[in-house]
Amino acid sequence: MDVYAKMKELGITLPTPPAKGGLYTPVMEFGEHFLYCSGCGPQQNGTSIEGKLGKELTLEQGQEAARRCMLNLLANLNAKLGDLNRIKRFVKVLAFVNSADDFAQQPQVVNGGSQLLLDLFGEERGLPARTAIGVNATPGNIAVEIEVLVEYE
Repeated sequence: MDVYAKMKELGITLPTPPAKGGLYTPVMEFGEHFLYCSGCGPQQNGTSIEGKLGKELTLEQGQEAARRCMLNLLANLNAKLGDLNRIKRFVKVLAFVNSADDFAQQPQVVNGGSQLLLDLFGEERGLPARTAIGVNATPGNIAVEIEVLVEYE
């Protein structure tokens, strides 16, 4: 199915690709038909989701943060590829969740981003290998940061 038709059906609009927060490349091509995407946070339209999961933020707020991260990654991929339908599959997701010491639901938080990929690309293309890690600090105190590796055609 066409990814853009699915976004329209679900009422999803890609945000503007996020501004870089340092000296790096948002999307790096390597090998034959692979793209590595630098980590994106949940900043969109001048707002962000900040704080620690299990302290200032609920699981649901963390899931929304992860969803926003994934939308930002898709915006960067769209800018690089010109067409998200060229994505053959998502290979790997690595997520960092800003967590209180006793918070242990990082995988459930990252499901917010994974669900978006599943909804847009289906199971075969959209569900990659994944790691969800709890960390004690993130840049700007953002709730979640996610990076992805994709194969494209």
